[in-house]
Amino acid sequence: MLGRSLTSIFWGMISDRYGRKPVIIIGIIAVVILNTLFGLSTSFWMAVITRFLLGSLNGVLGPVKAYATELFREEHQAIGLSTVSAAWGIGLIIGPALGGYLAQPVEKYPKIFMKDSFFDKFPYFLPCFIISGLALTAAIICIWIPETLHNHSGRNESKDDAEALENGSNEDDKQRTVQKNENLFMNWPLMSSIIAYCIFALHDIAYQEVFSLWAVSPSKLGGLNFTTDDVGDVLSISGLALFIYQIAVYPFVEKVCGPIAIARIAGISSIPLLQSYPFIAMLSGITLYTIISIASMLKNVMAVTITTGLFLIQNRVVEQHQRGAANGISMTAMSFFKAIGPAAGGTILTWSQKRRDASFLPGSQMVFFFLNLVEGLGILLLFKPFLGEKKKTHSVQLH
Repeated sequence: MLGRSLTSIFWGMISDRYGRKPVIIIGIIAVVILNTLFGLSTSFWMAVITRFLLGSLNGVLGPVKAYATELFREEHQAIGLSTVSAAWGIGLIIGPALGGYLAQPVEKYPKIFMKDSFFDKFPYFLPCFIISGLALTAAIICIWIPETLHNHSGRNESKDDAEALENGSNEDDKQRTVQKNENLFMNWPLMSSIIAYCIFALHDIAYQEVFSLWAVSPSKLGGLNFTTDDVGDVLSISGLALFIYQIAVYPFVEKVCGPIAIARIAGISSIPLLQSYPFIAMLSGITLYTIISIASMLKNVMAVTITTGLFLIQNRVVEQHQRGAANGISMTAMSFFKAIGPAAGGTILTWSQKRRDASFLPGSQMVFFFLNLVEGLGILLLFKPFLGEKKKTHSVQLH
């Protein structure tokens, strides 16, 4: 996340200049190489350096969001961005599930993986290798995807703008020139949606960290006493539900309610759901497994509903030639927040488990209360006067 925060704006500007496709392919190739090296890490610092380089060289997500927006007319952009959110959300769920199933294979599958073998020396290589294989397949497929950035000659555009201003252009021409050279940091609809996105990103990454640690914690600490395989099963179910929701349900709901209204509903609904988690831990057996699977599924659906709505806003309030840079700013800010999320979530969970006998929000109730405070702040930022609206102008999109 730190590496990504330092380079996301750079990769966004490169995608605005040279196209979305080359940046996407370079980023995926970086995953293939550096994710494999991460699985071969022999020290803590080798692991840290490979992850830092992966974040620095992988500028995929910003250009991908711009790409998905440009594939569709505005009324159908929810389909493109919900697909990106679905892919991202499923990756965040299936990734830990793969790790749970495939990490330390010598211990889990002794009949297949022998002791003192390569996989015994590098117990985390197998999941990294599988993911790198998927990334290599994606990189090859991307060779045939079309480029969506189609700019006219910059020289001709500058000449047209100069002539228009010199000869007394109409208001639309002037507006087009102003928009073309707009300072993105002065675009309040963009910046307000990025700030709200950062708060929800902090919440989501902290929640993912807390959920996995809480699920494997013993019952005496208020956890679920799950194995890593159990956690993998729950996350896999959530991933499947998320895929179905984003592809089949979200575009329809967004068209009816609008991206921000549905995000507000999802945010408000997630608060009582999250605060119920400590009470779900009191269940046992198949009842516990069923209820926590449903709760996890609903929580992830609500989270991706919010982020997809904010993606739509961010990509609709800027012109095409600045869309890569705008998504780069978004990724930079989000990465800073996501860098602190896991450590903060894990620390608060450890602290909350030490205060099981407290009179106010004992045990794990406290960590979920803190998560809800962050969620509540994010919800407030989805309302006026904070969240800005797109100006009604006759802007010209470049083709």
